[in-house]
Parts: sequence; structure tokens; C-alpha cells
Amino acid sequence: MRDFDGDGPRRSFGGPRGPRRDFGPREMHKATCSECSQECEVPFKPTEGKPVYCKDCYKKKKGF
Repeated sequence: MRDFDGDGPRRSFGGPRGPRRDFGPREMHKATCSECSQECEVPFKPTEGKPVYCKDCYKKKKGF
């Protein structure tokens, strides 16, 4: 049985958000920002009727 008292090597699981997964390059989709009307690219297919924000407007809305 493995010794779990802290003397052995530690494993890293990617930090507080869990393990890092590498899914390869993302397919980007063109969209128009609902806030500033600039054309942008997003890593998901925009759904009609739902707002899409460019990177700058998303940061402003989320308070980053």
C-alpha cells in the first residue's frame, strides 16, 4: 500500500481548477460583439439571440 503521510513525491493536478487538458487548436468563429459592434472571433459557434462579446468587452463585463 502506498504511504500517504507526506514523505513521498507530490503530484501536480493543474492547480485550483483541476487538471489541464490539451484539446489542441480551437476552431474559431467570426462574430460581432454585442457591446461595441466590432467584428471578433470566438471559440464557439454563436447562437442567434444570445449576446457575444469581444475579449475586451467580456473583460469589462466580468470585471477582470
